[in-house]
Amino acid sequence: MKTETSRLDQALRAQGDLKLVAYMMAGHPNKKRSLEVGKKLATSGIAALEIGIPFSDPLADGPVIQHAGQTALEHGMTVGASLELAAAIAREGIPTVLMTYINPILSHDPRRFAAEAAQAGVAGVIVPDLPIEEAEPIAGWLRAASLDTIFMVSPTTSPARMASIAEHSSGFVYCVTVTGITGARSELPAGMKDLLAEVKKHTDLPVAAGFGISRPEHMKALRGSADAAVVGSAIVAQIDRGADPVPLVKELLKACR
Repeated sequence: MKTETSRLDQALRAQGDLKLVAYMMAGHPNKKRSLEVGKKLATSGIAALEIGIPFSDPLADGPVIQHAGQTALEHGMTVGASLELAAAIAREGIPTVLMTYINPILSHDPRRFAAEAAQAGVAGVIVPDLPIEEAEPIAGWLRAASLDTIFMVSPTTSPARMASIAEHSSGFVYCVTVTGITGARSELPAGMKDLLAEVKKHTDLPVAAGFGISRPEHMKALRGSADAAVVGSAIVAQIDRGADPVPLVKELLKACR
């Protein structure tokens, strides 16, 4: 949608290598640890960091991310505190993307959310339950604050709707590779390369594949088909166990090259 190239767009341009976008939940397992982990991830070599804002009814999230969101909410994480966390992590210089459902944006006030996200240095926003047909005026407020609006396509998206989603997106197009919820899977779905090739017909933006991607062999399989891979549940599971997620990230990055 934007004519100029955004920070996210630049960061995810592949130049031969697959880029890695890591996901973490704001406030999981608690605010202090979340900030420590976020800063470590931001300096681990990833191209961008996606930060989830916890919500009580996360339709697209699998059990690992649902549990992380619930834990964060129990520890008092709010939209405002998530924005503060994003600001502290964004200062490390990495493009940060907020992943949130529409209800937290509405309860915070959409214009205020857009202004505060921009002030926090956030690069873009993903709202999985905001269809393009109902995206205005919220998407307009995000764009007016120079935030990329990232929409999702899935295996069930028709080519005509794919073109419309690509037209409304900026930063990158998020390609959900599976029908269903997030969660680490042993194998990537058959037909994934065809799906990514179809998405690329409709956009010049980088295309990031997400949902179910968790292993080095998944990264190798995506090279040449996607510009970036989003890894969430596998990283969140490490954080949940009290482990450092950076060794896993380094292993995944090695497979990107």
